Amino acid sequence: MPRVEAGMKVGLFGGSFNPPHDGHRLVAEIALRALDLDQLWWMVTPGNPLKSKRVLAPLAERIAQSEALFPNPKIRVTAFEKTLGSNYTAQVLAHVKARNRDVDFVWIMGADNLRNFHLWQNWHAIAETFPIAVIDRPGSTLSFLSSKMARTFDFARVDEHDAGLLARLPAPAWTFIHGPRSTLSSTAIRTQNGK
Repeated sequence: MPRVEAGMKVGLFGGSFNPPHDGHRLVAEIALRALDLDQLWWMVTPGNPLKSKRVLAPLAERIAQSEALFPNPKIRVTAFEKTLGSNYTAQVLAHVKARNRDVDFVWIMGADNLRNFHLWQNWHAIAETFPIAVIDRPGSTLSFLSSKMARTFDFARVDEHDAGLLARLPAPAWTFIHGPRSTLSSTAIRTQNGK
């Protein structure tokens, strides 16, 4: 896990990043700015239980590609999830919280993931562990109104103009952040490269 200090505001942005691309970088940069974060942990997962491992590039390759995207010292590329022996976000976040009680974390996801968030194992526990920032993605803008998570936790929605306060709020709390959007996708890149 990257080094942090008490009182820091840290964003957690996890994914397969298979491969990472400028769309991911845009989400990270929007989150850093809108949430007023001290750090953002770019968490490269060993694998996603909801995605096929057949087309998954080796972890070391995805880490190296992710590191190549970032000149920003506030973004820390990490793959500590592999050492935990779990691919489930809820378990990883519980571990992060237990190890860093004096740090304020925000879970960051693209709006494309919000649509299927209710399929994640223990998704309620995720929403009740850390505040969540959902960053707009093409074709997913309305998911903040229609997704099961958005409807279930509607009472906990924070106006995006108050996004800078999100890390300090007790969970459940979430916001949807509009902004520039990239049409890039890892699936499209793999298809274009014949993988």
